[in-house]
Amino acid sequence: MKLTIIGCSGSFPGPDSPASCYVVEADGFRLLLDFGNGSLGTLQRFFGLYDVDAICLSHLHADHCLDICAYHVVRTYSPHGPFARIPVHAPADAPRRLAAAYGMPEEPGLETAFDFVPLSPGVTQIGPFEVTSALMNHPVEAYGFRVSAGGRSLAYSGDTGETPELVRLAKDVDLLLCEASFLDMPDLPPDLHLSGRQAAETAAKAGAGSLVLTHLVPWFDSGQIYESALRAGYTGPIELARTGAAYDLRTFTA
Repeated sequence: MKLTIIGCSGSFPGPDSPASCYVVEADGFRLLLDFGNGSLGTLQRFFGLYDVDAICLSHLHADHCLDICAYHVVRTYSPHGPFARIPVHAPADAPRRLAAAYGMPEEPGLETAFDFVPLSPGVTQIGPFEVTSALMNHPVEAYGFRVSAGGRSLAYSGDTGETPELVRLAKDVDLLLCEASFLDMPDLPPDLHLSGRQAAETAAKAGAGSLVLTHLVPWFDSGQIYESALRAGYTGPIELARTGAAYDLRTFTA
């Protein structure tokens, strides 16, 4: 089981990374977690255009889903296409919202390229992966995911403020891919995002084997976010996400 970071910039693409997008692989199957703006271009540095087998969208903010509109073009109008539909597990309103973003009528919308599957809390099988979805603490319907295969597991927070649901989702995972949008400062907005310290505290409570901090907002110093995570009492390895970083969950050490 392998994780590759495509995009890790929070809220909007940064100078060194597109917005959120991650590829999880096992047994030749590639699952895309989020498809934020700018990520389709960078995806092509590491994978073929048509090598995505399924997609999970944590929520419908642009920095987590918008490039699925461009991917519709790829799968529909390529000289080698159109390609068979692939499943997109997303909040129930995704077909309407994404068709509107693309400028298409709701029917047929993007469903000529994608088979939309409404998300709800619980467990589903996607290729070789057992994927557990749980609601996170964000102003819109938003999910975190636990992805398991071959005795290994990772958890991805999506966007969230502090919540015990993330601790439960990440219980004893090999790797927690956790948002760390905020500097550690007083009076942070509640129910929105995590700081590096809060991400590390979540990893410690969950007993996660390792922590990768992501959703790094360009206007904040990610070095400060990393330092605040180091001071939080979590004893596992910590890294800042970066485009192109890859983690083999059998051997990962920071």
